[in-house]
Amino acid sequence: MVEINVLNEYAEELERRLRLQTFPVAVKLLESEADIPEGPVNRHVKGQTLRALMTHKGADIPEGALRPLRDLGYHLALCQGFALSRREGITVAMFKEDMWCFEPIVGYGWMEPPQYFLDGHNRFPQDVKDLEAGKNYASDFPRLEVGKYKGVVSAPLTTANFEPDLAMIYCDSSQLSLLLLGREYTDGHDLPCHLSSHAACVYSVVTAIKSGEFQVAIPCRGDHYFALASDTELILSFPIKKLEELMGGLRHLERNNYRLPRSPVMRIEPTFPESYVKILEMMGLGNR
Repeated sequence: MVEINVLNEYAEELERRLRLQTFPVAVKLLESEADIPEGPVNRHVKGQTLRALMTHKGADIPEGALRPLRDLGYHLALCQGFALSRREGITVAMFKEDMWCFEPIVGYGWMEPPQYFLDGHNRFPQDVKDLEAGKNYASDFPRLEVGKYKGVVSAPLTTANFEPDLAMIYCDSSQLSLLLLGREYTDGHDLPCHLSSHAACVYSVVTAIKSGEFQVAIPCRGDHYFALASDTELILSFPIKKLEELMGGLRHLERNNYRLPRSPVMRIEPTFPESYVKILEMMGLGNR
């Protein structure tokens, strides 16, 4: 496992290479409250959201990980906890009592799903044709083993003081394109994805944990409505063990002039790499 200070340095390099608008997020699943990282993780938070929330409550910013119900007096959706980490630099620990949305409680295996969910009522009648379609969604929904984990902690990868299970990057399509190129550097394989319009906090985390591979997810309605995800953002998540190979790929790409920002221009018959030209010639499409 890479040392935590090296992970922090990699995160700073990611921010520079990708010109990210928000912090890459470190995510760790917790088996008990005893696993919440200790230390003054929020002492030097510069974001204004938490300061405004704590001032309203008449309390000091906690030095350790923020617990929404204990420290703020109300619940949060998990996407909001992740947003506090990626936008405000806050370390946030959440358990089922902190949650305002049931989907991560089910997806992360903190409780068995109710039969009402399994029967399809989570989606029907508001956004699928019938209960059968709702059942299909519930059947496809990514879930971890019930009872293995009890909570989750998130923090900026640049300042995390714990060993994360995975990293999560909110990015635009140009940044995602470069990240996928960096990922493909190792073996060249395409990335199969399990996509949904719902539960970005589940599809970005649970699928990556279960597969041990990279995952692309789409910010869901809750992420957009309640956690300020923009219309241009997508999510790339991956087990933290994959970070070193990703960084190696990105460094290789930069040596070959694949980097941000790009300088796009509409060219007629643009210049292609030599391999493209050779393949065109092999296909009888030379003289280009």
